[in-house]
Amino acid sequence: MASNQTPQKSKRGFAAMDEAQQREIASKGGQAAHQKGTAHEFNSEEARRAGQKGGEAVSRDREHMAAIGRKGGESRQSANRGNKQSAKQEGNK
Repeated sequence: MASNQTPQKSKRGFAAMDEAQQREIASKGGQAAHQKGTAHEFNSEEARRAGQKGGEAVSRDREHMAAIGRKGGESRQSANRGNKQSAKQEGNK
């Protein structure tokens, strides 16, 4: 084997299963938790508060928030360029 190649790791256990099998097993785990009474379902108020706490934590880092804003602006700008180009191409046909 050449030095620049990394050996392939074979998937084992849960990772080796197809997606349908993984979902089935995960579903059984969720059902068992509900039957046992240890499962938790968020109500809308709890979910709102959890989202608010996450937003507060993220927004403390001003550099991170600026980067998010730039990325969103760049994304919107490139999407608008794509729409304009496709409209021009449609008009030329």
